[in-house]
Amino acid sequence: MSKIKPSQGAPYARIIGVGGYRPTRVVPNEVILETIDSSDEWIRSRSGIATRHWASDEETVAAMSVEASGKAIADAGITPSQIGAVIVSTVSHFKQTPAIATEIAHKVGAGKPAAFDISAGCAGFGYGLTLAKGMIVEGSAQYVLVIGVERLSDLTDLSDRATAFLFGDGAGAVIVGPSKVPAIGPTVWGSEGDKSDTIKQTVAWDTFHADRPEKFPAITQEGQAVFRWAVFEMAKVAQQALDAAGIAPEDLDVFIPHQANMRIIDSMVKTLKLPEHVTVARDVETTGNTSAASIPLAMERLLATGQAKSGDTALVIGFGAGLVYAATVVTLP
Repeated sequence: MSKIKPSQGAPYARIIGVGGYRPTRVVPNEVILETIDSSDEWIRSRSGIATRHWASDEETVAAMSVEASGKAIADAGITPSQIGAVIVSTVSHFKQTPAIATEIAHKVGAGKPAAFDISAGCAGFGYGLTLAKGMIVEGSAQYVLVIGVERLSDLTDLSDRATAFLFGDGAGAVIVGPSKVPAIGPTVWGSEGDKSDTIKQTVAWDTFHADRPEKFPAITQEGQAVFRWAVFEMAKVAQQALDAAGIAPEDLDVFIPHQANMRIIDSMVKTLKLPEHVTVARDVETTGNTSAASIPLAMERLLATGQAKSGDTALVIGFGAGLVYAATVVTLP
């Protein structure tokens, strides 16, 4: 018989605070057109994107995260010292080690929490949310700070007509804490590694060990293949998340998909047959694709503008490089 004492966690977990940070520089499509042969009309029709935010030298991954985290902590009504873990999802922190989460934890005044980074691309926020839920229920933390943050402008090839207009920078953060009732549903997540080459970094970091000039790494993707996969396969995953939570489409108040492309969002809404009353996040139009940051940023904007309200039932789904995905139903803070 085991002598290990059972964990004393909360019965459930919920999001209790949300915060976001968008860099001050707003970049319209006209700037992108300086380096690719395209048009504003073409970019809008293909992606729905009109503007995006690009970070300055001072708006680092850590700095943006600290700003977003401060807002989430204040929104949750807790003190930084109550945070037991910090989880950061990012692909644009350029140091392999140490994790940027440790620096962020220190700068927000969280004391000595568990702190680590995860790399799950555009699904990273969903992965972090699920890990945080497990920590709360298991009892290893009372409150967990989950951050999605990217500086994708550092990884954008401005000469690539297929991707130059897609990416933006920003940080979104949530506080996950204990709950007496279910408020984060079961996560449907997974990966399809046979498609890993459809979104990837052009060259590996170790290429720079070689004694030859090499163009700095950028993100590239096979647009049509990714579009088809997202539209057809991710609608199925979203439906599985609804089923796992015991929620029907008509029971939803809000749909917050990864802000990859307006056409993908609209196609998923149609495939899922979401009713007219469901508020759909379309933050991509003015923020671009911010990968792991896109869902919490979109959530923060919907709540700030009154398009969504506390207690609403929301379906969130992220998907991207890997190819990986994660979908769950949550109660908004």
